[in-house]
Amino acid sequence: MTQPAPAPTVQRVDTRHRYEILVDGTTAGLAAYRDRDGQRVFFHTEVDDAFAGQGLASILVQQALADVRASGLRIVPVCPYVAKFLKKHEEFADITDPVTPEVQQWLETVLSR
Repeated sequence: MTQPAPAPTVQRVDTRHRYEILVDGTTAGLAAYRDRDGQRVFFHTEVDDAFAGQGLASILVQQALADVRASGLRIVPVCPYVAKFLKKHEEFADITDPVTPEVQQWLETVLSR
């Protein structure tokens, strides 16, 4: 009898400003963020091609957003994938802030350092 595949796990890695999703101990994807005035600004999500088609991006983002809620922060979805996820998951609408030109300019400045 074969063992079922281990469930993916999501961890926040503050030193790298990202959430990572691990499959059997291997990093399969990430959701990158920067924090600003009580907001967690998500700007990039990716899943390695070797793990594509397993729904990992959805698991990653759902758990990352749940962590944002638990941390008492608000979500700013600059990342297109996070924005798309939020349109389908209205349970996070109460902690979601709009992407503004000010936030985008701030993010460009932070990422260019």
